[in-house]
Amino acid sequence: MKKKLIELRNICKSFDGEQILSNVDLYINDHEFITLLGPSGCGKTTTLRIIGGFESPDVGDVYFGGERINDVPPYKRSVNTVFQKYALFPHLNVYDNIAFGLKLAKVNKDEIRARVSKMLELVNLRGFERRNVNLLSGGQQQRVAIARALINEPQVLLLDEPLGALDLKLRKDMQKELKSIQTRTGITFIYVTHDQEEALSMSDTVVVMADGRIQQIGTPVDIYNEPKNAFVADFIGESNILDGVMLGDYSVKFAGHTFECLDKGFAPNEAVDVVVRPEDVDIVPLDRCMLTGKVTSITFKGDYYEIITDVCGFKWMIETSDAVEVDAVVGLSIDPDAIHVMKKSEYSNMFGDYSTFSEEIEHLSDVTTEDVEE
Repeated sequence: MKKKLIELRNICKSFDGEQILSNVDLYINDHEFITLLGPSGCGKTTTLRIIGGFESPDVGDVYFGGERINDVPPYKRSVNTVFQKYALFPHLNVYDNIAFGLKLAKVNKDEIRARVSKMLELVNLRGFERRNVNLLSGGQQQRVAIARALINEPQVLLLDEPLGALDLKLRKDMQKELKSIQTRTGITFIYVTHDQEEALSMSDTVVVMADGRIQQIGTPVDIYNEPKNAFVADFIGESNILDGVMLGDYSVKFAGHTFECLDKGFAPNEAVDVVVRPEDVDIVPLDRCMLTGKVTSITFKGDYYEIITDVCGFKWMIETSDAVEVDAVVGLSIDPDAIHVMKKSEYSNMFGDYSTFSEEIEHLSDVTTEDVEE
């Protein structure tokens, strides 16, 4: 049975009159890898800093193991933090960086040696003890920072975009490494990122945030397959999000066609948002299609084509292994289990049409917002 370790109750926080967190309620289980996911400015880093004691909430309470800790300073919380910049001591070698906290606590030398050795093995840096940290790669520096944070045996490790400075291949390698370390140590990891793939690949639980509020909490599979609103559907992977009408249980109309679906419980003729993932749209012969569309662009992705298709003025993204040509008219088919129906929300009609889609613009957006303070 899962044991609740940390609880945030009705947390609100403002900076210079701007509301950063609004009525955030969240609990985190012991031994859990939980990720706070969202765009820059959504409040995820502020939430992490409140858990660590670096910020105090204006309203609300923080509980650790059932005890209220609002007034407990960071150094008295069983929490350590790994930052994106690592914050290693440049004048100390690998061994002394890792041992720093134990020396400060006046732990005897034999125990320090044994615990540093254990940490070096955990982060795959055995043999690097005397290495100058300034000569290490980014990935190796990050491992040193993790070892230094873990050697004091905290109950919780806070990780604030720790992979942001690494190149793509190294980031993927370190994602696996971090999950492995969390599994082996059993320490609760609270991880902050704006990278959806990172969150989905590592986490037990994902907390999607926007505009200072939690939008959805769930497993990676639930978040991807059952998004609660248009923001979550758009932020977690690519999504075609269309206006629809729920005609009744298991029947929804969108794009001028009535489809069978697996959703129920909506009011008759209720206006809804409909999500269809690009990989769930099949290209079929025109005489067997549900919808037709005109191909407006094609991008080769290696093992599939990403095509933008105009269906009744709405631009769909489709991922397919079928080779098609620009300006071709194609038939589209969608199975009932590929359709996800959501309640209308404040994010309706903001996402899901690929009329202005540009991968380059999306990538530039990530780069320019990555280091923005929240």
